[in-house]
Amino acid sequence: MLNLKNHPFAVETHFENSLVLTYAIPKEQLEKLIPECLELDTFNDTWAFVAVAMVKTKDLRPKGFPAFMGNDFILTGFRVFVRYTTAAGKRLRGLYILKSETNKARMSFFGNIFTHYNYGTTDIDFDKTAGRIAVKSVKSDIDIIVDTSNADAKLPASTPFADWKEARRFAGPLPFTFTYNNEKKEVLIIEGVRENWTPRPVEVIKDQVGFINSKCFKGIVLANAFLIEDVPYFWRKGKIDKWAGR
Repeated sequence: MLNLKNHPFAVETHFENSLVLTYAIPKEQLEKLIPECLELDTFNDTWAFVAVAMVKTKDLRPKGFPAFMGNDFILTGFRVFVRYTTAAGKRLRGLYILKSETNKARMSFFGNIFTHYNYGTTDIDFDKTAGRIAVKSVKSDIDIIVDTSNADAKLPASTPFADWKEARRFAGPLPFTFTYNNEKKEVLIIEGVRENWTPRPVEVIKDQVGFINSKCFKGIVLANAFLIEDVPYFWRKGKIDKWAGR
């Protein structure tokens, strides 16, 4: 029987802008937030990471449908960087979803029918002006401002990374997203496919994120911030993999 929530068809869109802030957290604090089938993707065996991604999408629709049938949304996702080993022994690097939000009830409604992304609807606004991006939400307690004008943007002072090359490994979003069915011991794998993927470092001026603050992580630091612009993107139909256990 078809499970509609298992991403039963491919979806395509265009990322006008995707702003991603990544937070580094001592790994012990994130281990309890991911299912048994996944392992944390760590840095120096010390830090694990949560990405906050804010994306302006255009013409989001089932793949193959004409663009005029699509809709424009703002999507916000909170994801943990993880790794998964398939039943065939292939090692995949990807993300585990903690929470998703959107600015339109339509996206929240259909997103929760066809995915496990746990969408909520919020009042988020994504404002891009010359040299600056501001993302705000009263309901979700988000107030983020980044400077996009500096080609030599500095890493956050708190980062565990030595340079942007190290930071780029944890820029997100990664190609794969994982959802776990504990009863069936099955992993749903969603693969994202993109073009022109060139994350550009940006300097963070302000980073108030209610969801992150609500978790009361100890020792959390802002690790990096990247902007991606003008990217065609689609998600393949979901695939089920039987988890063999450890």
